[in-house]
Amino acid sequence: MSKRHDGCCGTGFALLVVLFILLIIVGAAWC
Repeated sequence: MSKRHDGCCGTGFALLVVLFILLIIVGAAWC
């Protein structure tokens, strides 16, 4: 993996993790 694309991929991965955590929180709150 090249470090040049780390910023772009890192941002996309972080966004995916945030959405996943948000989904878990919403799911837990719904129950």
